[in-house]
Amino acid sequence: MKPAPFEYARPSDLGEVCAMLAAGDDARIIAGGQSLVPLMAMRLARPKRLIDIARISDLAFVRHDNDCVAIGATTRQCVLEGDAIVRAAVPLLAKIMPFVGHAAIRSRGTIGGSLVNADPAAEIPLAAVTLGATLLYRDGAASAEIAAADFFVGPMMTALPPTACLTVVRFPVWREPRIGVGFHEISVRRSDFGLAAAAAQVALDDSGFCRRVALGIGAVTGRPLRLDKAAKALEGTRAEEALVREVVLAALADVEPLSDLHASGDYRCRAAACLAVRAISDAYRVAAGNHAR
Repeated sequence: MKPAPFEYARPSDLGEVCAMLAAGDDARIIAGGQSLVPLMAMRLARPKRLIDIARISDLAFVRHDNDCVAIGATTRQCVLEGDAIVRAAVPLLAKIMPFVGHAAIRSRGTIGGSLVNADPAAEIPLAAVTLGATLLYRDGAASAEIAAADFFVGPMMTALPPTACLTVVRFPVWREPRIGVGFHEISVRRSDFGLAAAAAQVALDDSGFCRRVALGIGAVTGRPLRLDKAAKALEGTRAEEALVREVVLAALADVEPLSDLHASGDYRCRAAACLAVRAISDAYRVAAGNHAR
């Protein structure tokens, strides 16, 4: 199929973008187009105007920002995959990047596009929620921010106002010397959207006990979930497999999982629990190895 007719605009700066959005012409922002264009081709999305922000240089960057790493919304996923700052300061994001689509998709797709599309099985939203990222956006002349956990409200739905443009994503930097990360995903084929996924980041003290834990699951419900109670229960422990499984299963007990033709809700929950155990185990092992170095 072909998309419905639309107008195309390429503004030169963010102020012009906001003015176009405020005009209320059923406009949609496009940067990499890896999510929006297929939806338009199937006529599941029919914007009357596309606002192309891909060439606004102010929105493409990776840099340190106090205790965070700030990433511009139009930064391409392939850039994040090999960026030295991301690898050193946000290792979980670096870990999940090779799982985001295929190489051709990552060469065009942007971090902001993945977040705003809000697919519940997408890896970048899972990393953002797990690490407690903050999303900044511009709405007219005003700027605002929202926690990643509050940004996603359902499948393909976010709290971003319709007249706003996502500008920056800030990932907090963990300063502990012994940090490890883990990520596991089940999909029909490598680089397909996952049927279940789990991401973890662990910081250990000098004795090998968990000082800090972040754990999240994706593709199980309509949005990525951060399992704070399970993570808190693992602090002060050595993250033994039996304990991890116990606290993860307890955290998932009240979750209402998605069921579709690809996987039942029961399967997604059971798979997510197994993947969470593996992700924590990997993160703990990496953190312990950092001590050896």
